[in-house]
Amino acid sequence: MTSTLSAYKDKIKEMSVLSVLCSCFYTRPHPKSIFQYGDLEVKDLNKRMSGQSFEVILKPSDVSQETGHPQPLPSPPKREISLDELQKRLEAAEERRKSQEALMLKQLAEKREYMQEVLHKAREENNFFSKRTEEKLFQKMEVNKENREAHLNALKQRLREKEIHAAEVRRNKEHQANLSG
Repeated sequence: MTSTLSAYKDKIKEMSVLSVLCSCFYTRPHPKSIFQYGDLEVKDLNKRMSGQSFEVILKPSDVSQETGHPQPLPSPPKREISLDELQKRLEAAEERRKSQEALMLKQLAEKREYMQEVLHKAREENNFFSKRTEEKLFQKMEVNKENREAHLNALKQRLREKEIHAAEVRRNKEHQANLSG
């Protein structure tokens, strides 16, 4: 990675000198690209009014310059692996698998405990809410019952008052009838 980076830096440093030399020999700009060196291509963009602008295209190094297709990567040299080394690798892989499995089981157990705590808390809140709602409903029913009873008592009281008034009116009529007749 660092070697590729340093190679690109070197190419960019060389580009300015090379582009100056090319512009001396070839005064008309190339229609597609100004500069091409290996897997680096520079194109002139005439889109800015304030000055020149360039597009730098970095092609992957495994792309052939002639065909433009990727070149097959060379296979790494094969070295013979002994049976003991293979066995060690298998054992190491098995240990990694077991440790990852143990870690996963531990995380799942922690999540399960957390979910149980959340569920327990939700049940407690639900029970509290249900009890509170039931108490409020009972209080409203009691208040409604008291209001109904108070209303009935008030109606009974008015009825008694009307009966007393009616009896008084009757007595007065009888008393007037006795006086006039």
